[in-house]
Amino acid sequence: MVEDPKWELALLATVQSFYQRLLSDQLGGELPAPAELAPDVINHADDVRSTLDQMQLWIQLLDMAITPAMLRLGVQHDLDPEVAEALLRFFARQRDDSGANRDKTDLVATFLFRHPRVAGQWEQRGYGLDGSIPLSPFEIALLEILSESDVPVLSDNDVQLLREFGPLLDQANRFQDFSALMDSGIIPRVRQLKASLGESIYHPGVLATLAPYNAAFGDRFLSLFDAAAQEIKDYARRLEELGGSILSTIDGVEVTVEHVAALNQEALMKGDYSAALEKFRRVARLKKELDRRPPIRRIQLDPKPSGHTVGAGGAAAAPALAAAAAPKYAPMPITPQALSIEEAKLRRVEESIRVFVRVADPKFRQIVPMRYFNLMLSPAEIEAYTADYLEQTGPRADAARMLLRIVAVTARISTEMEEFKRSRNSRSVWKLHADSLVVLVDLGKRLAEAVGRLAVSIGQQAETQANDEPLRSSLDKLRERTAEAAKLIAEA
Repeated sequence: MVEDPKWELALLATVQSFYQRLLSDQLGGELPAPAELAPDVINHADDVRSTLDQMQLWIQLLDMAITPAMLRLGVQHDLDPEVAEALLRFFARQRDDSGANRDKTDLVATFLFRHPRVAGQWEQRGYGLDGSIPLSPFEIALLEILSESDVPVLSDNDVQLLREFGPLLDQANRFQDFSALMDSGIIPRVRQLKASLGESIYHPGVLATLAPYNAAFGDRFLSLFDAAAQEIKDYARRLEELGGSILSTIDGVEVTVEHVAALNQEALMKGDYSAALEKFRRVARLKKELDRRPPIRRIQLDPKPSGHTVGAGGAAAAPALAAAAAPKYAPMPITPQALSIEEAKLRRVEESIRVFVRVADPKFRQIVPMRYFNLMLSPAEIEAYTADYLEQTGPRADAARMLLRIVAVTARISTEMEEFKRSRNSRSVWKLHADSLVVLVDLGKRLAEAVGRLAVSIGQQAETQANDEPLRSSLDKLRERTAEAAKLIAEA
């Protein structure tokens, strides 16, 4: 039973107006509403509940006709935020578990995040009513928008799923090449995560996680895609100047200069998701194929034949040429920017482990579930993660903070090693993880030196010597992982 039928009817009337306008644009002609649901009739309806029942059936029919791709076309920057909020309320009250309506909800929430009523509205953090739970302004706004909706309750599994979005965005932001981004598997993984959330996607806390991710990932995706498309067009132009027409063959189809000239980035971004994604994949494959080729214009080779094009000399040269085609990995210098990026990741790892340890059952909190493995904590490490004296000064607090960092670096190395092993088929992705391991190995060595200095300090104070052994034990685990990582890099 609807608590306020007039409010519900007004909500659906707003959705109806938007849906009819969207469908009319698609059909190229006006789509009339049933006579009894015309705006002037609704405003003067005597039997509100009867009118509401008819409206609900009509809106469900319109909603079935609206695809996520059509909604994406309608949700542009000039859309009235009140209409977007009405759409979000409608989707949340329906709680349709279909993939299409989850996509629509995700799309509208992202629009609201991208277009706050006041510029910079979402940049500062607020607090919950109890003054202790930090909430983003966007989540507070969603709580207000959906206050009349029966939102689902988040499970522990939902919370674990949401924790994956941050690392996935970090990984996406590290890519410098569109092909590498498409090969990484981030897009299907995110689709899988969203599907696994089910009805929980209508929870304000979930939408407050997904919308910022969508906005940031979308910006990164678009910038890399535009760069790749421009490179392909430049290549096609140079090829055409030399009289060529066929760039490559993708999936058995010849890609010509005309095909590239017809590539419309803006239309792709607005198209149906599944169809557009397949075209994005083809662009990525074409980009990768062109990257394997030598430049069109290169230094002319010596036109004189060597006189030994066939024979033992040519056969002996083949392995050397093959080796040159796959150069050995050469670590890049460690820059302040790389250290800063890794420092931010380590802080997030420390915080996520701290949260888990503090809320987990004391019987099981020594086992911290990570993405690819379980991180085992010693009693001393658990004590450090639950300590209330971390902000203090003195050897005990120094030792506890050092333990937190050792565990975080150990966990990061283990994660990057696993990613390193899983990405061997994509060298561009694999190199990102190799570069991260280089930074982490360096940080591990610096950390060992810092522990040594702290151990000397602790050893001079008899009452705190008990802190020395846990540090050395944790450091041994870190050294073991650092050695394994260094070996992987050396063999790359």
